[in-house]
Amino acid sequence: DEFGGGVLRPGADPAVDAAAARRRDALERLVELERALADETGIAGLKLGYHRTWGYVIEVTRGQLGAVPEEWERMQSLRGLERFSEPRLRALAGDIEQAEDELREAERARVAALAAALAAEAARIRACAGALARLDAAAGLADLAAERDWTRPRLTAEPSLEISAGRHPIVEAALGPAGFVPNDLALAADGRGAPQLLLLTGPNMSGKSTYLRQTALIVILAQAGCFVPAADARIGVVDHIFARVGAQDDLAAGRSTFLVEMLETARLLHGAGERSLVLLDEIGRGTSTWDGLAIAQAVAERLASGRSGPRTLFATHFQELTALAGSVERVANAAVAAEEDGRGGLRFLHQVRPGAADRSWGVQVAAMAGLPRPVLERAAQLLAALEAEGADSPALLELPPPPIMSPLISEPAASALAAELAALDVDGLTPLEAISALYALREQARLELGPSAAQSAQAVPPAQPVQSPTLWAAAGG
Repeated sequence: DEFGGGVLRPGADPAVDAAAARRRDALERLVELERALADETGIAGLKLGYHRTWGYVIEVTRGQLGAVPEEWERMQSLRGLERFSEPRLRALAGDIEQAEDELREAERARVAALAAALAAEAARIRACAGALARLDAAAGLADLAAERDWTRPRLTAEPSLEISAGRHPIVEAALGPAGFVPNDLALAADGRGAPQLLLLTGPNMSGKSTYLRQTALIVILAQAGCFVPAADARIGVVDHIFARVGAQDDLAAGRSTFLVEMLETARLLHGAGERSLVLLDEIGRGTSTWDGLAIAQAVAERLASGRSGPRTLFATHFQELTALAGSVERVANAAVAAEEDGRGGLRFLHQVRPGAADRSWGVQVAAMAGLPRPVLERAAQLLAALEAEGADSPALLELPPPPIMSPLISEPAASALAAELAALDVDGLTPLEAISALYALREQARLELGPSAAQSAQAVPPAQPVQSPTLWAAAGG
């Protein structure tokens, strides 16, 4: 029971204060009784204690039992302790119990009266709490807008969407303002002055998914009454945001990744109207190339059919889809820029530019992920052959594997580095020892690879995606 003292502050209720005073008086008399019993009996170690079963008792060690008066009632015997009671203690225990009962009831009655008074004003209290919550949210959003240089959007009834230098608020917070590249966007449901459907191409990790997500966040923030992370924004009111972004399955329901993708696509095709915003990321990737391409093209054509349609961002790796910009009205191409760094690697610019990407750079991204060099070389060879064959020949190429690929897993070359690495006790290293060992292994590798390899390694910029894959995946999709 939470009642019985301390629930109400002193002075809040006279009945509670009176009951609390009676309990304090009884407890003070208990201390006086302990002192008196010790003086009367000459038992120096006599103590009064409380037991849940016996209540208040007199505790005496076995060495002092000879001084215990005969009229005391034995209550409990322990190994080195005896517990007794006597008439004055029983009477005082009754006074304490009565005072505590009165205190509990007084507190309970006062709290019940307070609850009833609050219930009578519940509507006004809820209204006040709601107003304070809205003020708190508005103040928080205002602080955020001022801190991160957000701008006030203009909401219009026209089904258009114009964003200048838009940014993803979460990715920008992780990278810092100097590390995030802002981008523009213009869409219109009727295709006047801007495309209704924008086909977005470019390599993985370049920023396509971030571009889609930041668009949705800017629209949501604007319609929630918040400033937005952009230099300027003119947003036609959106009734629904339909997003088919990311890959997931539903194993418990027996749904594959592709089935989940198709279910979500069906939902948006049935529900999206000219005031909707549609975000599609890699439709058709979960099945064969030609099935996926056919589905992606049919979905794009459906979204761009009629006199007007939902404002749509359609990210894809199907380069063939970019031809829709020349054959389907209200469809345009945009690409996230990337360029080769001169060493066979790839540098992401994170800039959305008009036009279609001329390639996907899949092999370069695979290299950044750390695929073995023989696999990358073989993939480059097969890619060149496939591109030479053309899109009409999707069959598996029967090119002879290069010598480096036979056998698939070759015996490791004997080297001091391999021997040192094999002998390393990883589980027994402290964090400091692990860092020291890593530096030593790096120096050994540079010695074995030679000066040119060492210089190439030193030339790699510190913010390479392979060094921080999670953050770059968030930034580039």
